[in-house]
Amino acid sequence: MLNLARRVQVTPQQLDEGLSSLGLSGAEHLIVHSSLRSFGTLEGGADTLLRGLERSTATLVAPAFSYQTLVRGPDSPIHAQFHRDTRVSRDIGRLSQTMVERAAARRSFHPALSFVALGEQAEAVVASQTLDNPYAPIGTLYDLDGYALLAGVDHSSNTSIHYGEYLAGVPLLTRYVALGGRVTPCAFPNCSADFDRIAAHVHPRTVQVGRSRLRLYRVRELVDVTVDLLGRDPEALLCTYPSCRCQQVRQMVRQQGLSPRAHASVTVARGAPLQRLN
Repeated sequence: MLNLARRVQVTPQQLDEGLSSLGLSGAEHLIVHSSLRSFGTLEGGADTLLRGLERSTATLVAPAFSYQTLVRGPDSPIHAQFHRDTRVSRDIGRLSQTMVERAAARRSFHPALSFVALGEQAEAVVASQTLDNPYAPIGTLYDLDGYALLAGVDHSSNTSIHYGEYLAGVPLLTRYVALGGRVTPCAFPNCSADFDRIAAHVHPRTVQVGRSRLRLYRVRELVDVTVDLLGRDPEALLCTYPSCRCQQVRQMVRQQGLSPRAHASVTVARGAPLQRLN
């Protein structure tokens, strides 16, 4: 019986019905974090999931991180340059790689922390990223009143929380990437191992598709709740693993506290790129 349970078959129609029951109508701007394995067996795999999400959204976004591009230090040799088709790190998931393989997809420039997007506001989402604010694409979704979908994963995959940390003023670490033929410093966050602590403070729409639990959140709620939570407890989302970079961030928080950052709002023109306000 256990073996049969693991082989649950999910059809494209069942996926579409699940997404529809969440209220996705094709007009929404959505970032997705997903595990294909969580469904059991999804007919057509990542291609089916991508097509279903495209039918259900106006803009579809996913992290396309490629940690293999990180460079050890400012004087380290450059072994490989990031490019549009650099492979997504395996732990980010097959859907993100499938999106990158779409010729129409737009991918941001960040060698280690890129985002990939398809649809109406794809260019605006990826263009907002900077080395100092790598999670700015979440800020664009915030202004679009977008959504975050967790499909078979928990909040440790939820990049919207990182943007909330950025606004709350959590210190960022320095890491190095190869960009334009040079080793360049960039801002890098703490880990996300304990992000599920936020679950009690946010309220998703939920549906079960096969063995996968799909949870849909408003990006604004995720970000605002994160800012509020960290304002009350700056260490609330830092993990306790002794060897994790969170311990360096924890030390910085205890020494200097939080320095909240401004959210750079954007104006939205339907069907046109967003223009950032100065």
